[in-house]
Amino acid sequence: MNTVLIQGVTLQLSQPHGAESQWIGQREILKQLLACWLVVDERDLPLTPRLVGTPGIGKTTLGMAGAQVRKQDLFIYQCTADTRPEDLLVTPVLAESGKIAYHASPLVTAIITGGICILDEGNRMNEKSWASLAPLLDHRRYVESVVAGITVGAHKDFRCAVTMNQDDSTYEIPDYILSRLQPTLKLGFPNRRDEKAILQYHLPFAEEQLLELTVEFLQQAHSLKLDFSPRDGVNLLRYAIKRMSQDKDHPLSRDKAWREALVQCLGEDAVDLDDLAKRKKQSLGGEFTPMGLGDFFHDPEDPLHPDKDDEDEDEE
Repeated sequence: MNTVLIQGVTLQLSQPHGAESQWIGQREILKQLLACWLVVDERDLPLTPRLVGTPGIGKTTLGMAGAQVRKQDLFIYQCTADTRPEDLLVTPVLAESGKIAYHASPLVTAIITGGICILDEGNRMNEKSWASLAPLLDHRRYVESVVAGITVGAHKDFRCAVTMNQDDSTYEIPDYILSRLQPTLKLGFPNRRDEKAILQYHLPFAEEQLLELTVEFLQQAHSLKLDFSPRDGVNLLRYAIKRMSQDKDHPLSRDKAWREALVQCLGEDAVDLDDLAKRKKQSLGGEFTPMGLGDFFHDPEDPLHPDKDDEDEDEE
């Protein structure tokens, strides 16, 4: 394991993320991310963007693709509600010798070595942990580890991005942190051609008809503004293929295997997307007209209803 000595303290570094992933389609959002990480003058500083979108849409993959283009080591830190400042930075570990060994997190390793760090699902992390990163995300570009008693300055090639899911199971990030995480890059759903290419990339052995069934389902979901993602499509398709190949003597039909996969992976609601979209709209108040104060005291047809005066004036 690689180590580095900082202010008299030996840190054991984390290993970079080794997996590669191809970015398919939506080239503009990749160019925007790379622009954030550019430095155009010796007095310039890179930006730390927020990558925002529904779960499974490819935010982390986008960060991985950016690191591949820049040919830098990639480090990914998975943020959670339980993440503590020392988890983000330096963690003390009792070694076999009985002494304390200090382990640098993936983030701190990227800071030291000049790699790229993706803080994954950053809005699941609490304010105390974010506060420990405030000096890293502005012109100061350093972090302080209270546990190890050291200050770590960022390598000039260090870059960072934060992915954020759009759901309710997250913390509200304070404004002084959000002002450091700019710009916001929003990922949309891929078009039909790109979505099929994504499925083929992950499952090159999938039958054409199963691919088409899955792409058609996802594209319909996107048009109805339902949050079924390419990741959902990959899982659905993978399960359908497994079910079809499970029993060689009595294999499930293609349609039956796909429908079972749909229900098992995404739930009964996914069978009727139009009905699901309608119920989602109703739950958000999309089909209800806001009530005025007069509605609480008068029937809508009551001549004394305040809105009746407005209707009479319109008729005149």
